[in-house]
Amino acid sequence: MSVKLNFNHGVVDLSMGAGGKAMNRLIDQLMKKAFTNEYLLQGEDQAVLPHIDGRIAMTTDSYVITPYFFPGGDIGSLAICGTVNDLAVGGATPRYLSVGFILEEGLALSDLKQIVYSMADTAAKADVMLVAGDTKVVEKGKGDGIFINTTGIGVVRENFVTREVLTVGDCIIINGAIAEHGVAVMSKRVGLSFDCDVKSDVAPLNGLIDQLYQSGCRLKTMRDPTRGGVAATLNEWAKQYQVGIEIDESALVIGEEVQSACELLGLDPLFIANEGKVLIVCEAPEAQKVLACLTQDESGKNASIIATVKKEGEAYVNMQTTFGGVRRVDWLSGEQLPRIC
Repeated sequence: MSVKLNFNHGVVDLSMGAGGKAMNRLIDQLMKKAFTNEYLLQGEDQAVLPHIDGRIAMTTDSYVITPYFFPGGDIGSLAICGTVNDLAVGGATPRYLSVGFILEEGLALSDLKQIVYSMADTAAKADVMLVAGDTKVVEKGKGDGIFINTTGIGVVRENFVTREVLTVGDCIIINGAIAEHGVAVMSKRVGLSFDCDVKSDVAPLNGLIDQLYQSGCRLKTMRDPTRGGVAATLNEWAKQYQVGIEIDESALVIGEEVQSACELLGLDPLFIANEGKVLIVCEAPEAQKVLACLTQDESGKNASIIATVKKEGEAYVNMQTTFGGVRRVDWLSGEQLPRIC
């Protein structure tokens, strides 16, 4: 008779990563139940997938966020969304994911179960399958509860996001308010805790991006502004394409509580991580069509044009302020808030 794991009061122990009965019980009673599909149930050291017609996109990422539960999400939903979004903004349809868990001895099994099922729910919403995985356990004090690594595979859509060179007049659009993820995490971090109703914007973006594709929107490029926020992404583009970009501060959507929290902590919302936002570059004549498509979706209802390409041959990012001045928005020096994803 198989021993039942105590998901109410039990904790992770070293035997659960040792390859024996304890690990087998964890896989059978949790992982297989949450992620069940025909490829995972092959039970091999690899998943044999069906033939994929088209160019393959692949991404990998690791998640070390603290705390691993935060308003609006957790490390599990974040891992799925982050991987799905990295594929989607590259013009690929996400298909398959793998996951590697690094668990610390003493992690509550109730926390692990909540995270695993959160991953399963998010993967279902994003219409992707988790087809392979691995679990390791480290000694108490050698980790921080749980770290997660993911790899994602998708199929590139033809004639969508051609990665064209940015040129003068191009518009840069975002699908909503910025800095919500970072502020939500900060509000629950030890030493920084403060009263705040902000929830993380963590969400899969592939459905929203699919609408752009189905509507025939012609885009130049896309990227999700995660670590380093909007400022980092715009500076990456400025350097990559040797263009000058100007942000319109009045067009930025920043929630009142987010703005207040940033002022309290002396942080700039432009540099704070987002996990449900996409920056889109298109030619000016295409901008209204893109906006119309985005605003049809709940996750794009506050979409706006926040910046334009102003110059070629020189890499910089400036912001036209609401006071009529201009300030440079340079690369972040150091780290505003580590372990945000």
